[in-house]
Amino acid sequence: MDANKPGRRGPAATYRWIRQLHLWVGAWGALAAILYGITGLVMNHRFGDGAWPQGDSIEAGRNALAIPAQARTSPEQLSLWLRDARQLDAQVIRKGGPGGRGGDARQPPKWNLSGGTARNAWSLEYAPGSETAELKQTSHTTLAALNRLHKGVGGGGWWILLADSFAIGMLLLGLSGIWMWARGRSAREMLASVMGLSTLAFVAVVGLALL
Repeated sequence: MDANKPGRRGPAATYRWIRQLHLWVGAWGALAAILYGITGLVMNHRFGDGAWPQGDSIEAGRNALAIPAQARTSPEQLSLWLRDARQLDAQVIRKGGPGGRGGDARQPPKWNLSGGTARNAWSLEYAPGSETAELKQTSHTTLAALNRLHKGVGGGGWWILLADSFAIGMLLLGLSGIWMWARGRSAREMLASVMGLSTLAFVAVVGLALL
């Protein structure tokens, strides 16, 4: 059969296309892989006697805010008032359990709103019906801020969009890497390869972690 016929060019062309995709995605997410790798390693060792430094979070101030009546009706209204009156855009809104943790179940749930950047954050706790709420401001060191970005906290909408592209890129890297590694190998060769060993280790460790 002629090697130039379409039937022979198809697999080779597909391989080149997948390889290029793998390289492009790898180039796009190279710096992110370093950032996520370093912060993931740091956070993975945050407990125990030999815990690694996680960066510092320093309280920068506390203020009591007078909450107007129209902002007391719901967490969403409180969030809108904070944005319009105080230029504080709440990225997270939580409505806690009755009385907070370990609190009196007869008490109404507290509202917790938070926002800011990875380095400078704020949080507000409000007990429904109260005329005031406490605003707490926190400053994070560089390492702590990078850890917050790893967890998707404080980066804003653009960071979330960028991080989503990196997450999709990791999926494409994994799938294209497996495809290229499997190309030309039999099932037995795959099982006896580094890919097979890593799959076995991954399944075993995840399985034990889920027990």
